[in-house]
Amino acid sequence: MPLKTLRIPTADGHADAFAALPDDGARHPGVLMYTDGFGIRPALRELARELAGHGYYVLVPHLFHRHGPAPVVELPAYIDEEARAEIFARLMPLIEAHTAERARSDADAYLRFLTEQPEVAAGPVAVTGYCIGGLLAMRTAAAHPGRVAAVAAFHGPVGADGPGLFAGLTARVHLGHAESDLTPEALGALNRTLDGAGVSYTSEIYPGTVHGFTMSDTDAYSATGLERHWDRLLPLLGDTLSRD
Repeated sequence: MPLKTLRIPTADGHADAFAALPDDGARHPGVLMYTDGFGIRPALRELARELAGHGYYVLVPHLFHRHGPAPVVELPAYIDEEARAEIFARLMPLIEAHTAERARSDADAYLRFLTEQPEVAAGPVAVTGYCIGGLLAMRTAAAHPGRVAAVAAFHGPVGADGPGLFAGLTARVHLGHAESDLTPEALGALNRTLDGAGVSYTSEIYPGTVHGFTMSDTDAYSATGLERHWDRLLPLLGDTLSRD
């Protein structure tokens, strides 16, 4: 799948980004993909390419564009436990500075840009995200009922904003939690909150996984966890996004 390097106009300057898309000249449903905290890198390009190969235009923005182009923190080819601690010590100030207000502003810009691309089919789009990107995906869907038909979050802190995040959420939802992130009791409480908000969802713990299990360039990676992620994500998109 080809990749396009892009710059997205936002209220605070331009966000560098890339898109992965089928090379067939047709229009395809749009998907906004939020990265994990480590950001744009080869592992994310491969995820986007894989998804594009199933017939989607996948837009991946740089989350921390206010602090400079990606990468704002240099990353090793493989992120192990020791490297993770050092990297996150540098990333946490950027994550903390990415307030809910900034996230909503960026989401407006990203969705506008995505739906204006000539390769993107008319109609609602989907949003997916990993780690902190999972929370951003949920915020985006909640802020844009009607425009976002589906949202998926993987090993993301989706409960961080409290139950108010789910009020009025119209998108279909899938939440794939790492076993190390959520106890069965916490999962039950989260799912009861989703039930109370009237959300159409699936929400489950992926057995044998730790936080970050989708990321092939880290020591958290789980091949079976990533496969389960595709087994949940692709049917969700297929059921909710229309094609020209």
